[in-house]
Amino acid sequence: MSMKSTKSLCPVCSAVIDAAIVEDNGKILLKKTCSKHGYFEDVYWSDAKQYKRFEKFWHDGEGVSNPVNSDGNCPHSCGICSSHKTSTILANIDVTNRCNQACPVCFANAQASGYLYEPTLSQIRAMMQMLRDEKPVPCPAVQFAGGEPTMREDIVQIVRMAQEFGFTQVQMATNGIKLAKSLQFCKDLTAAGLNTVYLQFDGVTEEPYIINRGYNALPLKLKAIENCRAGGLTSISLVPTLAKGVNDMQVGDIIRFAINNMDAVKGINFQPISFAGRINKKERMEKRITIPDLFELIEAQTDGAITAEDFYPVPFVVPISHFVSAEEGIPNIEFTVHPHCGTGTYVYVEEGKIIPITRFIDVEGLIEHVEELASPNSKWLGKSLGNIKRIGSLISALPKYIDMSKAPKSVDVKKLFIDVLKEGTGDATKEFHRHTLFIGSMHFMDLYNMDLERIKRCGVHYATPDGRIIPFCTYNTIHRVEVEKKFSTPLLRARAH
Repeated sequence: MSMKSTKSLCPVCSAVIDAAIVEDNGKILLKKTCSKHGYFEDVYWSDAKQYKRFEKFWHDGEGVSNPVNSDGNCPHSCGICSSHKTSTILANIDVTNRCNQACPVCFANAQASGYLYEPTLSQIRAMMQMLRDEKPVPCPAVQFAGGEPTMREDIVQIVRMAQEFGFTQVQMATNGIKLAKSLQFCKDLTAAGLNTVYLQFDGVTEEPYIINRGYNALPLKLKAIENCRAGGLTSISLVPTLAKGVNDMQVGDIIRFAINNMDAVKGINFQPISFAGRINKKERMEKRITIPDLFELIEAQTDGAITAEDFYPVPFVVPISHFVSAEEGIPNIEFTVHPHCGTGTYVYVEEGKIIPITRFIDVEGLIEHVEELASPNSKWLGKSLGNIKRIGSLISALPKYIDMSKAPKSVDVKKLFIDVLKEGTGDATKEFHRHTLFIGSMHFMDLYNMDLERIKRCGVHYATPDGRIIPFCTYNTIHRVEVEKKFSTPLLRARAH
């Protein structure tokens, strides 16, 4: 049964082709045919019921009002172009393609590619300026990636530069090797203003590391977390690349590990594997993991403590942005990401028991109420008096949506939620995260499951030295090689210098 039509890419020639999103035997498939290279299909979401539940929370944004490119030739004219519907929520800046690992699963490093890609400080500064110049809302968060960003001797200076630009979140994606080897380095990054470490974390035993990294990297991961904790970097997000037969049996153990280290680990971002290069259908179907597959793994491996129903898509929180905008009177970042891109939930842990936030808060009812209060037609619309009444209305309505008998006793849940709505980002959000563990997933696309409707709503973008802002999935499938070669030095010549 065909549910909707979209556009996709041919996995061979990257041509834009028609595609159908189809329900088939309880799953959602993406089917497409290239006139030159034939028919392809892949699993889009492995559970049609969860696909439809997430679809309900679709929110389209306005994109940016100052796009670089206006021809709308998606995805080849990324720039960001005028057909894009979501502003940059998180920007990636690749600061190098050098790496101190040689992972069997990775091709995005200098040794494998034969060239060195390493933007200059002035180029990085220009990329940051471009992100902060986005309208109507400047990009609020930047993540330094690579390669391995800590290979740069000036990474601390780059982090400090991001703070000076006013990013409210400065993050770094790292394998943790240099963090493990130097406590002082962790302290220097903290002092420079690094907020969050996105730590590559494949599992809690040596086996996944031997498969993915070619050696047992677990002791280094544990030492990196220890040094981050001691150095003041107490917002670590564990990032497992999830692959069948490699670490899918460790999902519950990774969650338990995070719970046991909640003083430093604030989240887990599971990333189901995306396939680079050609891979046949049989192998894809055997290895493909989608977000609903992750839900099943979590439920089974936590003995039902966390279930699929505890998770919501990224745009579920859009009404909170509307509420904060109404409070502050200025545009606020909106998480208008495609509902099938990513998901998350928050859990409290009390006396060893996992309590998802959904178990004591009617989150759907509360979010609907928040959206109503933020509406331009709201009776509370107005200046300061209206704002006071808006918050007052929310406070009086909370008992209807929060079951305090099931809520954790160690924290004032009502106060935390009200403070976040009053202030948006900042101290209130930090306080909320201090008491909770975020469990989420972002399933990045490859050429086989590419949906251009998702691309148009992507909120995770790459900034490039040629003045462009490119959605994550098209950067990694189409644009990366072209951008890096344009700004690279052949490796032998780079070494000579």
